[in-house]
Amino acid sequence: MTKDVKEIREKLVAILSEHQKVLRVVADKYEKYEVSGTIEAQQGAKVVDGIYFSSVIPKPKDVRFYFYPAYTHTDQLGELPAALNKALKGKSCFHVKYMDDELEGQLREMVNKAVKLYQEDGLLDG
Repeated sequence: MTKDVKEIREKLVAILSEHQKVLRVVADKYEKYEVSGTIEAQQGAKVVDGIYFSSVIPKPKDVRFYFYPAYTHTDQLGELPAALNKALKGKSCFHVKYMDDELEGQLREMVNKAVKLYQEDGLLDG
């Protein structure tokens, strides 16, 4: 288990990077790593080049994992495991204060499921 913000950030970026074929890196700085889709999609009232998917933003005591599918596909993602639910602040922001194998696996599973849901809805390339 690690509580090191840099290590947590790198693990979250690595999870998102596993989907680099369908997610485009919009920002790649230490202070903000952001990915979106690669195809035109409706996002709110406007059409965008790629729907926002996720951001990783390190803070002094944790890493903020902004995860748009938690907002757009809450029901389809289902009930979150206890550790993930505890980290959820608001509708789509996770405050990740530590990372162990179990939490990393839960995050990876959630991201994988969200990618599939977005693909099924035509929001990401299939």
